[in-house]
Amino acid sequence: MTILAIDAGTTGVTCLLVDVHGKIIAKGYQEFEQHFPNPGWVEHDPEQIWQAVLASAAQALAGAPNISVSAIGITNQRETVALWNRTSLKSPRKAIVWQDRRTADLIIELRDQGIEDLVRSKTGLGLDPYFSSSKLLWISRNEPKIWADVRNQNTAIGTIDSYLVARLTGGASHITDASNASRTQLMNIDTADWDDELLSIFDIPREALPDIVPNFGPLARTSAEHFLGIEAPITGMAGDQQAALFGQAGFEAGDNKCTYGTGAFILQNTGSKRVASSHGLLTTVAWQTPDGQLTYALEGSVFVAGSAVQWLRDGLQIISTAPDVNRLADLVEDSGGVVFVPALTGLGAPQWDPEARGAIFGITRGTTKAHLARAALEAMAFQVRGVVDAIAKDAGQELKSLRVDGGAAASNLLLQTQADCLGIPVLRGKNLATTGMGAAMLAGLGVGLWKDFDEVRGVFTLDREFRPAEFDETRYVRFNKAIELTRLFK
Repeated sequence: MTILAIDAGTTGVTCLLVDVHGKIIAKGYQEFEQHFPNPGWVEHDPEQIWQAVLASAAQALAGAPNISVSAIGITNQRETVALWNRTSLKSPRKAIVWQDRRTADLIIELRDQGIEDLVRSKTGLGLDPYFSSSKLLWISRNEPKIWADVRNQNTAIGTIDSYLVARLTGGASHITDASNASRTQLMNIDTADWDDELLSIFDIPREALPDIVPNFGPLARTSAEHFLGIEAPITGMAGDQQAALFGQAGFEAGDNKCTYGTGAFILQNTGSKRVASSHGLLTTVAWQTPDGQLTYALEGSVFVAGSAVQWLRDGLQIISTAPDVNRLADLVEDSGGVVFVPALTGLGAPQWDPEARGAIFGITRGTTKAHLARAALEAMAFQVRGVVDAIAKDAGQELKSLRVDGGAAASNLLLQTQADCLGIPVLRGKNLATTGMGAAMLAGLGVGLWKDFDEVRGVFTLDREFRPAEFDETRYVRFNKAIELTRLFK
Protein backbone atom coordinates (compact mmCIF):
# COMPACT_ATOMS: atom_id res chain seq x y z
CA MET A 1 0.00 0.00 0.00
CA THR A 2 1.48 3.36 -1.06
CA ILE A 3 0.44 6.91 -0.16
CA LEU A 4 0.90 9.88 -2.49
CA ALA A 5 1.38 13.03 -0.40
CA ILE A 6 0.94 16.39 -2.13
CA ASP A 7 2.63 19.28 -0.33
CA ALA A 8 1.62 22.51 -2.05
CA GLY A 9 3.85 25.11 -0.41
CA THR A 10 4.32 28.83 -0.98
CA THR A 11 7.07 28.57 -3.58
CA GLY A 12 6.67 25.06 -4.97
CA VAL A 13 4.95 21.68 -4.82
CA THR A 14 6.57 18.53 -3.42
CA CYS A 15 5.05 15.10 -3.96
CA LEU A 16 6.12 12.09 -1.89
CA LEU A 17 5.42 8.40 -2.35
CA VAL A 18 5.42 6.82 1.12
CA ASP A 19 5.27 3.10 1.91
CA VAL A 20 3.78 1.20 4.84
CA HIS A 21 6.95 1.71 6.90
CA GLY A 22 6.87 5.49 6.45
CA LYS A 23 9.77 5.37 4.00
CA ILE A 24 9.85 7.85 1.13
CA ILE A 25 10.33 5.71 -1.97
CA ALA A 26 10.18 8.51 -4.55
CA LYS A 27 9.62 12.25 -4.70
CA GLY A 28 9.08 15.08 -7.13
CA TYR A 29 9.34 18.85 -6.90
CA GLN A 30 8.27 21.77 -9.07
CA GLU A 31 8.54 25.47 -8.30
CA PHE A 32 5.93 27.97 -9.45
CA GLU A 33 6.06 31.69 -10.06
CA GLN A 34 5.64 34.39 -7.42
CA HIS A 35 3.76 37.52 -8.52
CA PHE A 36 4.27 40.93 -6.87
CA PRO A 37 1.90 43.35 -8.65
CA ASN A 38 2.34 46.14 -6.08
CA PRO A 39 4.55 46.75 -3.02
CA GLY A 40 3.35 44.44 -0.24
CA TRP A 41 1.13 42.43 -2.59
CA VAL A 42 1.86 38.73 -3.21
CA GLU A 43 -0.14 36.57 -5.61
CA HIS A 44 -0.05 33.08 -7.15
CA ASP A 45 -1.65 31.88 -10.35
CA PRO A 46 -3.79 28.87 -9.29
CA GLU A 47 -3.28 27.25 -12.70
CA GLN A 48 0.48 27.37 -12.17
CA ILE A 49 0.03 25.67 -8.79
CA TRP A 50 -2.07 22.95 -10.42
CA GLN A 51 0.47 22.41 -13.19
CA ALA A 52 3.19 22.16 -10.52
CA VAL A 53 1.11 19.47 -8.77
CA LEU A 54 0.82 17.50 -12.01
CA ALA A 55 4.53 17.87 -12.79
CA SER A 56 5.78 16.95 -9.32
CA ALA A 57 3.36 14.01 -9.01
CA ALA A 58 4.40 12.69 -12.42
CA GLN A 59 8.06 13.01 -11.40
CA ALA A 60 7.46 11.06 -8.18
CA LEU A 61 5.50 8.35 -9.99
CA ALA A 62 8.25 8.03 -12.59
CA GLY A 63 10.66 7.29 -9.75
CA ALA A 64 8.61 4.25 -8.70
CA PRO A 65 7.00 2.99 -11.91
CA ASN A 66 5.72 -0.31 -10.53
CA ILE A 67 3.61 1.00 -7.66
CA SER A 68 -0.04 1.98 -7.53
CA VAL A 69 -1.40 4.77 -5.38
CA SER A 70 -3.66 3.51 -2.59
CA ALA A 71 -4.59 6.89 -1.08
CA ILE A 72 -3.74 10.57 -1.32
CA GLY A 73 -2.89 13.12 1.36
CA ILE A 74 -2.87 16.87 0.82
CA THR A 75 -1.15 19.66 2.73
CA ASN A 76 -0.87 23.26 1.66
CA GLN A 77 0.10 26.85 2.30
CA ARG A 78 -2.64 28.21 4.55
CA GLU A 79 -4.69 31.44 4.49
CA THR A 80 -4.07 31.95 0.76
CA VAL A 81 -7.43 32.38 -1.02
CA ALA A 82 -8.31 31.16 -4.49
CA LEU A 83 -11.43 31.51 -6.64
CA TRP A 84 -12.44 29.21 -9.51
CA ASN A 85 -15.36 28.60 -11.83
CA ARG A 86 -17.30 25.59 -10.61
CA THR A 87 -17.66 24.17 -14.15
CA SER A 88 -14.44 25.04 -15.98
CA LEU A 89 -12.29 25.12 -12.81
CA LYS A 90 -10.52 28.16 -14.27
CA SER A 91 -9.70 31.05 -11.93
CA PRO A 92 -10.99 34.57 -12.65
CA ARG A 93 -8.10 36.15 -10.76
CA LYS A 94 -4.85 35.21 -9.11
CA ALA A 95 -4.85 33.83 -5.58
CA ILE A 96 -4.03 36.29 -2.78
CA VAL A 97 -1.19 34.78 -0.75
CA TRP A 98 -0.92 34.63 3.04
CA GLN A 99 2.06 37.02 2.88
CA ASP A 100 0.02 39.71 1.11
CA ARG A 101 -0.45 42.93 3.10
CA ARG A 102 -2.86 44.86 0.85
CA THR A 103 -5.61 44.76 3.46
CA ALA A 104 -3.68 46.61 6.17
CA ASP A 105 -5.92 49.69 5.86
CA LEU A 106 -9.00 47.50 5.79
CA ILE A 107 -7.88 45.89 9.05
CA ILE A 108 -7.63 49.34 10.66
CA GLU A 109 -11.19 50.06 9.52
CA LEU A 110 -12.43 46.79 11.02
CA ARG A 111 -10.58 47.44 14.27
CA ASP A 112 -12.21 50.85 14.50
CA GLN A 113 -15.58 49.10 14.37
CA GLY A 114 -14.68 47.41 17.67
CA ILE A 115 -15.09 43.84 16.42
CA GLU A 116 -11.64 42.42 17.14
CA ASP A 117 -12.52 40.88 20.50
CA LEU A 118 -15.58 39.22 18.96
CA VAL A 119 -13.53 37.81 16.09
CA ARG A 120 -10.81 36.55 18.42
CA SER A 121 -13.30 34.90 20.76
CA LYS A 122 -14.84 32.92 17.89
CA THR A 123 -11.70 32.11 15.90
CA GLY A 124 -8.67 32.42 18.18
CA LEU A 125 -7.22 34.90 15.69
CA GLY A 126 -6.73 38.65 15.91
CA LEU A 127 -7.39 40.97 12.99
CA ASP A 128 -4.48 40.94 10.56
CA PRO A 129 -4.01 40.85 6.75
CA TYR A 130 -2.47 37.39 7.23
CA PHE A 131 -5.83 35.62 7.38
CA SER A 132 -8.22 34.79 4.56
CA SER A 133 -11.21 36.85 5.73
CA SER A 134 -9.97 40.34 4.88
CA LYS A 135 -8.56 39.15 1.54
CA LEU A 136 -12.02 38.02 0.50
CA LEU A 137 -13.59 41.24 1.78
CA TRP A 138 -11.06 43.17 -0.34
CA ILE A 139 -12.09 41.23 -3.45
CA SER A 140 -15.79 41.83 -2.77
CA ARG A 141 -15.18 45.58 -2.52
CA ASN A 142 -12.70 46.01 -5.33
CA GLU A 143 -13.74 43.43 -7.93
CA PRO A 144 -17.56 43.49 -7.99
CA LYS A 145 -17.92 41.56 -11.26
CA ILE A 146 -15.96 38.65 -9.84
CA TRP A 147 -17.86 38.82 -6.57
CA ALA A 148 -21.20 38.79 -8.40
CA ASP A 149 -20.23 35.36 -9.74
CA VAL A 150 -19.40 34.28 -6.21
CA ARG A 151 -22.84 35.33 -5.03
CA ASN A 152 -24.67 33.60 -7.87
CA GLN A 153 -22.66 30.41 -7.12
CA ASN A 154 -20.86 30.27 -10.47
CA THR A 155 -17.55 30.87 -8.67
CA ALA A 156 -16.32 28.91 -5.65
CA ILE A 157 -13.93 30.25 -3.04
CA GLY A 158 -11.54 28.42 -0.77
CA THR A 159 -8.02 27.90 0.44
CA ILE A 160 -5.48 25.99 -1.64
CA ASP A 161 -6.54 22.59 -0.28
CA SER A 162 -10.07 23.20 -1.55
CA TYR A 163 -8.79 24.31 -4.94
CA LEU A 164 -6.60 21.21 -5.30
CA VAL A 165 -9.47 18.90 -4.34
CA ALA A 166 -11.63 20.59 -6.99
CA ARG A 167 -8.94 19.99 -9.62
CA LEU A 168 -8.18 16.44 -8.47
CA THR A 169 -11.85 15.45 -8.54
CA GLY A 170 -12.81 17.34 -11.69
CA GLY A 171 -15.01 19.66 -9.65
CA ALA A 172 -16.97 16.86 -7.96
CA SER A 173 -15.94 17.86 -4.42
CA HIS A 174 -15.81 21.24 -2.68
CA ILE A 175 -14.33 20.60 0.78
CA THR A 176 -11.78 21.91 3.25
CA ASP A 177 -10.47 20.36 6.44
CA ALA A 178 -10.91 21.74 9.94
CA SER A 179 -7.29 22.90 10.29
CA ASN A 180 -7.34 24.97 7.09
CA ALA A 181 -10.81 26.31 7.85
CA SER A 182 -9.61 27.48 11.26
CA ARG A 183 -7.13 29.81 9.49
CA THR A 184 -9.69 31.60 7.37
CA GLN A 185 -11.03 33.57 10.38
CA LEU A 186 -14.50 32.48 9.30
CA MET A 187 -14.86 29.22 11.23
CA ASN A 188 -15.95 29.05 14.85
CA ILE A 189 -13.24 26.90 16.43
CA ASP A 190 -15.60 25.59 19.12
CA THR A 191 -18.14 24.20 16.64
CA ALA A 192 -15.86 23.57 13.60
CA ASP A 193 -18.48 25.20 11.38
CA TRP A 194 -18.67 28.44 9.44
CA ASP A 195 -19.93 31.24 11.67
CA ASP A 196 -22.82 33.25 10.23
CA GLU A 197 -21.94 36.39 12.20
CA LEU A 198 -18.38 36.34 10.85
CA LEU A 199 -19.61 35.65 7.32
CA SER A 200 -21.80 38.75 7.60
CA ILE A 201 -18.93 40.91 8.91
CA PHE A 202 -16.67 39.90 6.00
CA ASP A 203 -19.47 39.85 3.39
CA ILE A 204 -19.00 36.21 2.38
CA PRO A 205 -21.87 33.95 1.21
CA ARG A 206 -21.85 30.59 2.96
CA GLU A 207 -22.90 28.85 -0.28
CA ALA A 208 -19.57 29.73 -1.91
CA LEU A 209 -17.51 28.11 0.84
CA PRO A 210 -16.48 24.45 0.98
CA ASP A 211 -17.89 21.90 3.39
CA ILE A 212 -15.66 21.41 6.45
CA VAL A 213 -14.52 17.79 6.90
CA PRO A 214 -12.27 15.98 9.42
CA ASN A 215 -8.54 15.73 8.76
CA PHE A 216 -8.56 12.05 7.91
CA GLY A 217 -11.02 9.46 6.66
CA PRO A 218 -12.81 8.96 3.33
CA LEU A 219 -12.94 12.61 2.20
CA ALA A 220 -13.13 12.58 -1.62
CA ARG A 221 -11.98 10.60 -4.67
CA THR A 222 -9.75 11.70 -7.52
CA SER A 223 -10.86 11.55 -11.14
CA ALA A 224 -8.61 9.49 -13.40
CA GLU A 225 -9.54 11.79 -16.27
CA HIS A 226 -8.26 14.86 -14.44
CA PHE A 227 -5.32 13.46 -12.43
CA LEU A 228 -2.76 11.46 -14.38
CA GLY A 229 -5.02 8.44 -14.77
CA ILE A 230 -5.19 7.98 -10.98
CA GLU A 231 -8.47 7.15 -9.30
CA ALA A 232 -7.80 6.94 -5.56
CA PRO A 233 -9.38 8.12 -2.32
CA ILE A 234 -8.26 11.36 -0.72
CA THR A 235 -8.02 10.32 2.92
CA GLY A 236 -5.90 12.99 4.62
CA MET A 237 -5.81 16.80 4.53
CA ALA A 238 -4.25 19.48 6.74
CA GLY A 239 -2.75 22.93 6.61
CA ASP A 240 1.01 22.75 6.27
CA GLN A 241 1.93 23.64 9.84
CA GLN A 242 -0.62 21.34 11.43
CA ALA A 243 0.59 18.60 9.07
CA ALA A 244 4.15 19.22 10.24
CA LEU A 245 3.09 18.87 13.89
CA PHE A 246 1.39 15.62 12.96
CA GLY A 247 4.45 14.50 11.00
CA GLN A 248 6.60 15.12 14.09
CA ALA A 249 4.24 12.78 16.00
CA GLY A 250 3.21 15.71 18.20
CA PHE A 251 0.04 13.97 19.31
CA GLU A 252 0.10 14.79 23.03
CA ALA A 253 -0.58 18.05 24.85
CA GLY A 254 2.75 19.82 25.31
CA ASP A 255 4.32 18.40 22.14
CA ASN A 256 5.72 21.07 19.81
CA LYS A 257 7.51 21.68 16.54
CA CYS A 258 9.12 24.49 14.54
CA THR A 259 9.11 24.40 10.75
CA TYR A 260 11.65 26.58 8.96
CA GLY A 261 10.12 27.20 5.55
CA THR A 262 9.27 30.43 3.77
CA GLY A 263 8.37 31.59 7.26
CA ALA A 264 8.98 29.88 10.60
CA PHE A 265 5.99 28.39 12.37
CA ILE A 266 6.00 27.12 15.92
CA LEU A 267 3.07 25.04 17.18
CA GLN A 268 2.42 23.52 20.59
CA ASN A 269 -0.30 20.94 21.04
CA THR A 270 -2.72 22.00 23.81
CA GLY A 271 -4.95 18.93 23.56
CA SER A 272 -8.73 19.31 23.76
CA LYS A 273 -8.36 22.68 25.49
CA ARG A 274 -8.19 25.86 23.46
CA VAL A 275 -5.72 28.18 25.18
CA ALA A 276 -6.28 31.91 24.68
CA SER A 277 -3.08 33.86 24.17
CA SER A 278 -2.19 37.14 25.82
CA HIS A 279 1.28 37.25 24.25
CA GLY A 280 0.61 37.65 20.54
CA LEU A 281 0.02 34.00 19.63
CA LEU A 282 -2.81 32.32 17.75
CA THR A 283 -5.21 29.68 18.99
CA THR A 284 -5.86 27.24 16.18
CA VAL A 285 -7.28 23.83 15.38
CA ALA A 286 -4.50 21.25 15.03
CA TRP A 287 -6.76 18.50 13.67
CA GLN A 288 -10.19 16.94 13.93
CA THR A 289 -10.81 13.19 14.07
CA PRO A 290 -13.64 11.53 12.13
CA ASP A 291 -15.74 11.34 15.32
CA GLY A 292 -15.56 15.13 15.63
CA GLN A 293 -13.00 15.43 18.43
CA LEU A 294 -10.89 18.57 18.09
CA THR A 295 -7.25 18.97 19.07
CA TYR A 296 -6.02 22.56 19.49
CA ALA A 297 -2.67 24.26 19.33
CA LEU A 298 -0.98 27.54 20.15
CA GLU A 299 0.91 28.95 17.19
CA GLY A 300 3.43 31.66 16.57
CA SER A 301 3.95 32.65 12.95
CA VAL A 302 7.21 34.27 11.83
CA PHE A 303 6.50 35.66 8.38
CA VAL A 304 10.05 35.68 7.00
CA ALA A 305 12.59 32.91 7.59
CA GLY A 306 13.74 30.97 4.53
CA SER A 307 12.42 33.74 2.30
CA ALA A 308 15.09 36.03 3.82
CA VAL A 309 17.68 33.64 2.38
CA GLN A 310 15.83 33.75 -0.95
CA TRP A 311 16.13 37.54 -0.80
CA LEU A 312 19.88 37.26 -0.23
CA ARG A 313 19.96 35.02 -3.31
CA ASP A 314 17.53 36.79 -5.65
CA GLY A 315 17.47 40.37 -4.36
CA LEU A 316 21.02 41.05 -3.22
CA GLN A 317 22.53 38.17 -5.24
CA ILE A 318 25.23 37.49 -2.66
CA ILE A 319 24.66 33.72 -2.89
CA SER A 320 23.85 31.49 -5.87
CA THR A 321 21.74 28.87 -4.08
CA ALA A 322 19.94 28.90 -0.73
CA PRO A 323 22.29 26.33 0.90
CA ASP A 324 25.22 28.64 0.08
CA VAL A 325 24.15 30.82 3.00
CA ASN A 326 25.59 28.25 5.41
CA ARG A 327 28.97 28.10 3.65
CA LEU A 328 29.11 31.90 3.58
CA ALA A 329 28.08 32.32 7.23
CA ASP A 330 30.67 29.76 8.31
CA LEU A 331 33.44 32.04 7.01
CA VAL A 332 33.04 34.30 10.07
CA GLU A 333 32.81 33.53 13.79
CA ASP A 334 29.89 35.87 14.38
CA SER A 335 27.84 38.56 12.64
CA GLY A 336 30.39 41.26 13.46
CA GLY A 337 27.71 43.27 15.24
CA VAL A 338 25.38 43.24 12.21
CA VAL A 339 21.70 42.79 13.07
CA PHE A 340 19.22 41.91 10.33
CA VAL A 341 15.49 42.43 10.95
CA PRO A 342 13.83 40.51 8.09
CA ALA A 343 10.44 42.24 8.22
CA LEU A 344 10.16 41.98 4.45
CA THR A 345 6.40 41.34 4.65
CA GLY A 346 5.74 42.91 8.05
CA LEU A 347 6.19 41.25 11.44
CA GLY A 348 4.18 38.30 12.68
CA ALA A 349 4.13 36.93 16.22
CA PRO A 350 4.49 38.26 18.78
CA GLN A 351 4.53 41.86 17.42
CA TRP A 352 1.86 41.58 14.67
CA ASP A 353 2.90 44.73 12.83
CA PRO A 354 1.92 44.54 9.14
CA GLU A 355 3.48 47.95 8.41
CA ALA A 356 6.97 47.10 9.71
CA ARG A 357 9.82 47.17 7.17
CA GLY A 358 13.04 45.21 7.14
CA ALA A 359 16.31 46.79 8.27
CA ILE A 360 20.01 46.08 8.71
CA PHE A 361 21.87 47.63 11.64
CA GLY A 362 25.49 47.72 12.74
CA ILE A 363 27.24 48.01 9.38
CA THR A 364 30.88 49.15 9.35
CA ARG A 365 33.65 49.32 6.76
CA GLY A 366 34.60 45.83 7.84
CA THR A 367 31.17 44.34 7.18
CA THR A 368 31.11 41.63 4.52
CA LYS A 369 28.43 39.55 2.88
CA ALA A 370 29.47 36.72 5.23
CA HIS A 371 28.43 38.83 8.22
CA LEU A 372 25.05 39.51 6.59
CA ALA A 373 24.57 35.79 5.89
CA ARG A 374 25.34 35.02 9.53
CA ALA A 375 22.96 37.76 10.70
CA ALA A 376 20.20 36.27 8.51
CA LEU A 377 20.55 32.87 10.17
CA GLU A 378 20.65 34.50 13.61
CA ALA A 379 17.48 36.43 12.77
CA MET A 380 15.64 33.17 12.14
CA ALA A 381 16.73 31.75 15.48
CA PHE A 382 16.01 34.95 17.42
CA GLN A 383 12.52 35.34 15.94
CA VAL A 384 11.73 31.75 16.91
CA ARG A 385 12.94 32.42 20.44
CA GLY A 386 10.48 35.30 20.72
CA VAL A 387 7.64 32.93 19.87
CA VAL A 388 8.90 30.13 22.13
CA ASP A 389 9.09 32.56 25.06
CA ALA A 390 5.50 33.65 24.35
CA ILE A 391 4.28 30.03 24.21
CA ALA A 392 5.88 29.34 27.59
CA LYS A 393 4.06 32.32 29.11
CA ASP A 394 0.67 31.40 27.63
CA ALA A 395 0.96 27.67 28.38
CA GLY A 396 2.35 28.30 31.86
CA GLN A 397 5.37 26.03 31.42
CA GLU A 398 8.79 26.19 29.81
CA LEU A 399 9.51 24.11 26.75
CA LYS A 400 11.92 21.26 27.51
CA SER A 401 12.98 20.74 23.88
CA LEU A 402 12.03 21.85 20.38
CA ARG A 403 11.48 19.54 17.42
CA VAL A 404 12.37 21.08 14.07
CA ASP A 405 11.88 20.42 10.37
CA GLY A 406 11.75 22.22 7.04
CA GLY A 407 14.41 22.98 4.47
CA ALA A 408 16.47 25.35 6.62
CA ALA A 409 16.65 22.72 9.39
CA ALA A 410 19.39 21.10 7.29
CA SER A 411 21.65 23.91 8.56
CA ASN A 412 23.66 22.71 11.54
CA LEU A 413 24.75 26.30 12.17
CA LEU A 414 21.16 27.52 12.39
CA LEU A 415 20.07 24.72 14.71
CA GLN A 416 23.06 25.11 17.00
CA THR A 417 22.35 28.85 17.20
CA GLN A 418 18.72 27.99 17.94
CA ALA A 419 19.65 25.62 20.75
CA ASP A 420 22.11 28.13 22.20
CA CYS A 421 19.71 31.06 22.31
CA LEU A 422 16.81 28.94 23.63
CA GLY A 423 18.90 27.08 26.20
CA ILE A 424 17.11 23.79 25.42
CA PRO A 425 17.89 20.85 23.11
CA VAL A 426 16.77 21.12 19.49
CA LEU A 427 15.76 17.79 17.93
CA ARG A 428 15.97 17.20 14.18
CA GLY A 429 14.22 14.23 12.62
CA LYS A 430 15.73 12.16 9.83
CA ASN A 431 13.05 13.38 7.45
CA LEU A 432 12.97 17.16 7.02
CA ALA A 433 9.93 16.97 4.73
CA THR A 434 7.73 16.60 7.78
CA THR A 435 4.90 18.60 6.24
CA GLY A 436 4.47 16.14 3.40
CA MET A 437 5.06 13.23 5.76
CA GLY A 438 2.29 14.54 8.00
CA ALA A 439 -0.10 14.52 5.05
CA ALA A 440 0.97 10.95 4.30
CA MET A 441 0.45 9.90 7.92
CA LEU A 442 -3.02 11.44 7.99
CA ALA A 443 -3.89 9.73 4.70
CA GLY A 444 -2.51 6.43 6.01
CA LEU A 445 -4.73 6.68 9.07
CA GLY A 446 -7.67 7.60 6.87
CA VAL A 447 -7.26 4.55 4.63
CA GLY A 448 -6.36 2.10 7.43
CA LEU A 449 -2.67 1.73 6.58
CA TRP A 450 -1.96 2.46 10.25
CA LYS A 451 -4.66 1.58 12.75
CA ASP A 452 -4.08 4.28 15.37
CA PHE A 453 -1.86 7.12 16.57
CA ASP A 454 0.52 4.74 18.33
CA GLU A 455 1.32 2.98 15.06
CA VAL A 456 1.82 6.32 13.33
CA ARG A 457 4.18 7.47 16.09
CA GLY A 458 6.57 4.70 15.14
CA VAL A 459 7.14 6.31 11.74
CA PHE A 460 9.06 9.27 13.23
CA THR A 461 12.81 8.79 13.76
CA LEU A 462 15.35 11.20 15.27
CA ASP A 463 18.45 12.26 13.33
CA ARG A 464 20.37 14.55 15.69
CA GLU A 465 20.06 16.44 18.95
CA PHE A 466 21.64 19.90 19.21
CA ARG A 467 22.47 20.65 22.83
CA PRO A 468 22.78 24.27 23.97
CA ALA A 469 26.18 25.86 24.52
CA GLU A 470 27.08 29.14 26.22
CA PHE A 471 25.20 32.08 24.73
CA ASP A 472 25.85 35.82 24.83
CA GLU A 473 22.44 37.23 25.76
CA THR A 474 23.36 40.71 24.51
CA ARG A 475 22.99 39.41 20.94
CA TYR A 476 19.31 38.68 21.52
CA VAL A 477 18.76 41.95 23.40
CA ARG A 478 20.33 43.84 20.51
CA PHE A 479 18.05 42.06 18.03
CA ASN A 480 14.93 43.07 19.97
CA LYS A 481 16.11 46.67 20.13
CA ALA A 482 16.54 46.58 16.36
CA ILE A 483 12.96 45.35 15.97
CA GLU A 484 11.65 48.26 18.01
CA LEU A 485 13.67 50.74 15.96
CA THR A 486 12.41 49.16 12.75
CA ARG A 487 8.81 49.58 13.86
CA LEU A 488 9.37 53.34 14.24
CA PHE A 489 10.36 53.64 10.59
CA LYS A 490 7.07 53.58 8.63
